[in-house]
Amino acid sequence: MSIEFFVERFPSERPIGPRVVHWQPPIYFVMRSATTRRDPIELEIFKNIYHSIAEEMGAALRRTAFSPNVKERRDYSCAVFNSDGEVIAMGDHMPVHLGSMPMSVRAAIEQFDLEAGDVVMLNDPFRGGMHLPDITLVAPVYVRSKDSRQRAKNLRPDFYVASRAHHSDVGGAYPGSMGLCREIYQEGLRIPPMRIMRAGKMRSDVLALLLNNVRTPLEREGDLGVQIAACHTGAERLHEICSRYGLERTQKAARELLDYSEEMMRAFLEQVPSGIYGAEDFLDNDGISAKAVKIAVTLRLAGQVRDRPSRRSWAGRAVRVDFTGSDPQVEGSVNAVEAITYSACFYVFRCLLAEDVPATAGLMRPIEVIAPRGTVVNACAPAAVAGGNVETSQRIVDVLLRALAQALPERIPAAASGTMNNLTIGGIDPRTNEPFAYYETIAGGMGARPSKPGVSGVHTHMTNSLNTPTEALEYAYPLRVRKYSLRIGSGGSGKYCGGDGMVREIEALADAEVTLLADRHERGPYGLAGGKDGAPGRVIVIREDGSSQEFPGKFNVRLRKSERIRIETPGGGGWGE
Repeated sequence: MSIEFFVERFPSERPIGPRVVHWQPPIYFVMRSATTRRDPIELEIFKNIYHSIAEEMGAALRRTAFSPNVKERRDYSCAVFNSDGEVIAMGDHMPVHLGSMPMSVRAAIEQFDLEAGDVVMLNDPFRGGMHLPDITLVAPVYVRSKDSRQRAKNLRPDFYVASRAHHSDVGGAYPGSMGLCREIYQEGLRIPPMRIMRAGKMRSDVLALLLNNVRTPLEREGDLGVQIAACHTGAERLHEICSRYGLERTQKAARELLDYSEEMMRAFLEQVPSGIYGAEDFLDNDGISAKAVKIAVTLRLAGQVRDRPSRRSWAGRAVRVDFTGSDPQVEGSVNAVEAITYSACFYVFRCLLAEDVPATAGLMRPIEVIAPRGTVVNACAPAAVAGGNVETSQRIVDVLLRALAQALPERIPAAASGTMNNLTIGGIDPRTNEPFAYYETIAGGMGARPSKPGVSGVHTHMTNSLNTPTEALEYAYPLRVRKYSLRIGSGGSGKYCGGDGMVREIEALADAEVTLLADRHERGPYGLAGGKDGAPGRVIVIREDGSSQEFPGKFNVRLRKSERIRIETPGGGGWGE
């Protein structure tokens, strides 16, 4: 029998650096008596071992990456999975990547019987991917020999590892592959699950097919190579821990981590008042028409439910997250696929727990997600989806937090900037006479919290990236940063003020095609408990003759040499009167 103690704890302040700051409300954690069979010390050891493997994979990827997008902005993610394809450890990387990565692993498993040395590549949003620039590599890890696996009648890999990186160009109509498209065929090269390596050897034909359809083939080849190296690093570390502790003990610990995560989530959810909580929020538009795009959610919290659910049954679930009522999929590129919606739900509920709770697939066992097919939160082919990954994911988080604020009013922050401000600039670099493609997301203001103000100039929620340093940007591209500062006064007022957004002004040193996918330009991030909304975003193009023109949040424009684009990102909402 176990004894449970529920303890309320507030997170300590951390030094604020350039990386994302995720606000974590007070959490409840479970301390179990020593009468349980699970060894808490061994569980903690293995939790940190698995997490360190995912982190080392990410470090290997970052340190050897070719593109500034991966090397400087850290737009990548790595994770470790058990033999069933369930995630058992994630690096502290991109939330929008990590919550959806299990679907990529599942797609690879369903497509192939993977052997040692195989690596599967995919980016198809409708088969486990997210949007086309995010290319995922999945590799099996075999610890046992083939003979021993045949004797055990289990030919599956013992583990899987996966790495995902945002490639700054995968072809398509616009440099950077993040344009205002109407169908996915315009957005770039769509890759179903396919082997890029077979028995340890690169498939040169598959690689050539990819490289011949992108604007920056050397950069793409380099980043794919380091993704493979990251998977190799993960596989090597798994071999090492199995050699030290034994495969059976190592896999048993992985199963216990899944169960432990589930228990921690259930323990928290039991403290949330039962009831039905609804909310809705809007994207400004889809980039094609001016009509706002609605995202609606209903949270049904059932209180104490101890039984483990079946895969298709509501019985045993503690929470149902239902997006029925959201708008149908739209003509523009803000459609989100199911993996993105699931990822946003994973992120929000993970944030409600203690930081030391393992981020495994077990967290979602008590939670059912309903995303009606054909809506903006579960789009069908051939919908354009480039902005769904980066913009709609943020709005899904906003609407989930707005609903949770009704159940936990003293624990949920006001809305953060709510947009990743996706800027792409492409053209011909006069220094090399070769194409270039620059991509970046730009930080905004964090929403104020119930106990303190929001942080200014940070990437929040579904993004966990950095801004490209000025020196790296100007070295790699024919661009010049003219201004980079906080947007003072853009945070919403209240008892606690929202964080301020950013101002980033970039000058083109060569003729270039510019695309912006941003949101919260029509209505600012919402405040809570009487706090005021944050300032909406704003973008201005400054022409060679000194004239300026304001543009909407989603647009494409041609810049001549010496012309500039200035992006002013939204501030966070305020909290309290």
